Amino acid sequence: MKTIKGPALFLAQFCSDDAPFNSLESIVEWASELGYKGVQIPTWDPRMIDLEKAANDLDYCQSLLAVLAKYGVQLTELSTHLQGQLVAVHPAYDEMFDGFAPPHVHKNPEARQKWAVNQLMLSAKASKNLGLTAHVTFSGALLWPFLYPWPQRPQGLVETGFAELAERWKPILDAFDEAGVDVCYEIHPGEDLHDGITFEMFLEAVDNHPRANILYDPSHFVLQQLDYLAFIDRYHERIKMFHVKDAEFNPSAMQGVYSGYQNWTDRAGRFRSLGDGQVDFGAVFSKLSQYDFDGWAVVEWECCLKHPESGAAEGVEFVNRHIIRVTDKAFDDFADADTDLQANRRILGLV
Repeated sequence: MKTIKGPALFLAQFCSDDAPFNSLESIVEWASELGYKGVQIPTWDPRMIDLEKAANDLDYCQSLLAVLAKYGVQLTELSTHLQGQLVAVHPAYDEMFDGFAPPHVHKNPEARQKWAVNQLMLSAKASKNLGLTAHVTFSGALLWPFLYPWPQRPQGLVETGFAELAERWKPILDAFDEAGVDVCYEIHPGEDLHDGITFEMFLEAVDNHPRANILYDPSHFVLQQLDYLAFIDRYHERIKMFHVKDAEFNPSAMQGVYSGYQNWTDRAGRFRSLGDGQVDFGAVFSKLSQYDFDGWAVVEWECCLKHPESGAAEGVEFVNRHIIRVTDKAFDDFADADTDLQANRRILGLV
């Protein structure tokens, strides 16, 4: 078994124009002072990384890693959540998702999608240049407006949607395969890959591509009322990344999983800072350790109540408390005896 690495911090929710969150060096110094040993970098934020440069300039990559090393911090993975979302967008969301892309492709879904694919291709090269083995993204969604089967879905609609999604992702998966990097889809509401069965449908559509893998985040499963522990049992071979994020689900007479269009604070299901929600992280860390998870425990702060800096500070101690230093021997080794075939046969009544 392997000991999970961490704690690490996903920087996306902390980046801003205010110090110390406005440059890679200053935010890494801040994270290091809190006790974080790794950071996950959002590639859409130019304050954190120049993605095109990272894909083409090894010296730049070494300088970026040197900034982290200065504070005793490692780079865990790169993220293309926003760009991955734009690989597949249903027209109903065109205007809302334009904000994820640069202005020159706004109101042009075809150009926006090509830009997004190129961003993923650059990320494959950048990940390789930075010595990474995993990458996190979203799948995007063509079928999300049809999640609930009313009106009745036309025969073959879902199959057509997954076939198109697979066609868009296969070249990207091949590029990551060439780079030696796993693509880890965050299984997430709003994506066509939002639970176990949709991941399996996608996996079948991409011919069980070896680079099609999972970022495991139990918070999204609490909100969907999915068994997040059994998920690890079923999909542990494909789980290559881990977001440590908490959530709670408190249904009432007025709302359930759909939450009646309420804002995050007033929803039955809502994200919380670590330890304030309902996820059994003791069991989560135990199962991941049991299955030899060889990655980082990356804190992703999203909470509708607590200040992000408080959530980040508390996250360090929380992860440290849950990481299991795995054993290299069985607890009953002291009682072990050498194998004696004849004795074993006598014990079984065979001689």
